[in-house]
Amino acid sequence: MTTSTPIGLLHDKIVFITGASRGIGAAAGRLFAREGAAVVLASRSADALDRLVADIRAEGGVADAVMVDLADAASITAALARVDELHGRLDGAFNNGAAIQQPGPLDTTTDEDIDEQFAVNFRAHWTAMTAEAALMRRSGGGAIVNTSSIGSRRANAQLPAYGAMKRALNSITESAAVTWGPHGIRVNGITPGGTATEMIDTWEAASPGVTERIEASIPLGRMARPEEVAEVAGWLLSDRASMVTGAIVPVDGGAGA
Repeated sequence: MTTSTPIGLLHDKIVFITGASRGIGAAAGRLFAREGAAVVLASRSADALDRLVADIRAEGGVADAVMVDLADAASITAALARVDELHGRLDGAFNNGAAIQQPGPLDTTTDEDIDEQFAVNFRAHWTAMTAEAALMRRSGGGAIVNTSSIGSRRANAQLPAYGAMKRALNSITESAAVTWGPHGIRVNGITPGGTATEMIDTWEAASPGVTERIEASIPLGRMARPEEVAEVAGWLLSDRASMVTGAIVPVDGGAGA
């Protein structure tokens, strides 16, 4: 495991990140700022966002925080309006925020879980992408990356609603790439496998032993660090990936092979 040396991959770009208070989103905020982006960090956790903004600024980066509730479409559009107020444009968006369902088989999944999964893991991305693309079109284009899941690529017996909404997210990611390509907007997705985040900790608490089983299924023999997933998203948002759109990129250590 290595730590990358910044090369200005996102120099002078304005990048919006959801789910930014922890895990992959927080790692992305730090990484993108080190790579030269001005980041706007969004989540429901004001205190965590404020600490992250302070850390990034202390390192010489440019960062701001905005509150967002991904289950509320109006909150999402308000957050993007705040990006417009702060910077007047948007070059990149990392739609990373998600909700985990209560683990369990399909026939015990509640309507409440299904509704939350639809709202946060599917509709929120649709709403966010629409608002993001509107901002990007004003300045000639941009790039969007959506965080899906390895669970979108296969049966997901313990997280059926989560897997279903992530699979639907892959579909709208591809549709958005085709729709907005003529406007200079690239849209891609990533499908992380097991990643050492609080979401995995929550799953382990509900289903003891799941962490060990996940690690055993990964050919590289370990879970990803959040920073490793953020590196892939950063590349997809950069001009280095200028001919990549409509891709759903595995970041799973070979688990989905």
